[in-house]
Amino acid sequence: MSPAVVPPLGARIRQARLERGRSLRALAREVGVSPSLVSQIETGKSQPSVSTLYAITTALGISVESLFDMREGVVASSPGPSPGTVPHALAALAAEPGRRIGPLVGAGGRETLELDSGVVWERLGRVPGAETGFLLVTYRPGGSSSGSGALMRHPGTEYGYLTSGELVLTLGFEEYTLRPGDSVCFESTTPHRYRNDGEVPAVGVWFVSGDVQ
Repeated sequence: MSPAVVPPLGARIRQARLERGRSLRALAREVGVSPSLVSQIETGKSQPSVSTLYAITTALGISVESLFDMREGVVASSPGPSPGTVPHALAALAAEPGRRIGPLVGAGGRETLELDSGVVWERLGRVPGAETGFLLVTYRPGGSSSGSGALMRHPGTEYGYLTSGELVLTLGFEEYTLRPGDSVCFESTTPHRYRNDGEVPAVGVWFVSGDVQ
């Protein structure tokens, strides 16, 4: 894995928090973590787990997908042209010819988020205006979407397809073991958690649709 671009996750979380006039302590209290952890995440000294990242974005009213796109001086939640149309997508691509995220994303050009608890997200692409996260997800041996073992909930509908390794999904009161070729789909508001109990990385392609506030 050789990521070409690593989005400044912490700086973008801080930007979104300040744009919303939220204090660091207030955000930490709402998410249920310590202010020092939020500070470490914002300064890049620590990475959030998947569950903490979703808790933060939910509290701030932004999507996880937007963290890839936010740049200095740009408000993530600012409304743009009506999404879902070909002209809109083409116009958005043409607006930033130096930073196109499609139609082709080479293996060395993926934006990558290295999260806590042994989880790596690689962005496979995005059609501007579409509310879908398109990710190559890796859970390293012992990796989990929640370091504390807690289940998470977030907006959207989740679709996943495992290509290698094994991944255990806890969904509500049920537990499923995903093996290569298995797929899952569910409403992300259902409490859930992923973990890799195996000795090799679990890798798959994931879509999270409608991950917006």
